[in-house]
Amino acid sequence: MIVLKNITKSYTTDFLRKKQKAVNDISLDIQQGEIFGIIGANGAGKSTIIKMIMGFIRPDEGEVFIENKNPVDPQSRLNMGYLPENPYFYNNLTVLELLRFSTAASGVPKSLAEERIASLLKTVDLYSARKQRLKTYSKGMVQRAGICFSLVHDPKIVVLDEPMSGLDPLGRKMVIDLVLDLKARGKTILFCSHILNDVERICDRVAIMDKGHLKRMFSKNDLGAETMEEIFLNTIQEN
Repeated sequence: MIVLKNITKSYTTDFLRKKQKAVNDISLDIQQGEIFGIIGANGAGKSTIIKMIMGFIRPDEGEVFIENKNPVDPQSRLNMGYLPENPYFYNNLTVLELLRFSTAASGVPKSLAEERIASLLKTVDLYSARKQRLKTYSKGMVQRAGICFSLVHDPKIVVLDEPMSGLDPLGRKMVIDLVLDLKARGKTILFCSHILNDVERICDRVAIMDKGHLKRMFSKNDLGAETMEEIFLNTIQEN
């Protein structure tokens, strides 16, 4: 579903115009129906990879394919849902208006749109606040609205960048249950999070990144006696 082939991306860092590699020769593939996690410290290159997958930026070298399409092709994004690390919406909209806009922009028939909107809002416990303006929402409520926004058109591929941000324990459990339900329905999920326990619970495979490099990739079956935190720390310290 998602393939990265030897991708490299550099940024100019300061007024001296020095270039620094945010992602260095990364190759990986994400299969249909799996939950693939990417973990790493701040500056590891996780968000840069997501931006290239979404077509927001292009790699300096290498290729990205979404269902065999280039991310700059709008057709590649028709079946994708995306939750950024810090979602921002027009504050004067209600979540109902936001999701109606999303379904209309995605071509969801009106006969299906209202049913999907109501179902998702109930799932994330926002139905009673559906007519409140987003500017009245807490950070956790905005995060839950963003999750609805990314899923309301029923995409095949879902990209979640720090979906637990701002959520309390009940909200985190809700997201975990939602992601596992997406997997059960055959969706493909790319999941980036700093909360290693959540990654360990739900991801089929995990890639560890450090300073733009892919340091290790392993499956849930490889964990053995080690926890995700132990594997992560040992991998970073070894390099």
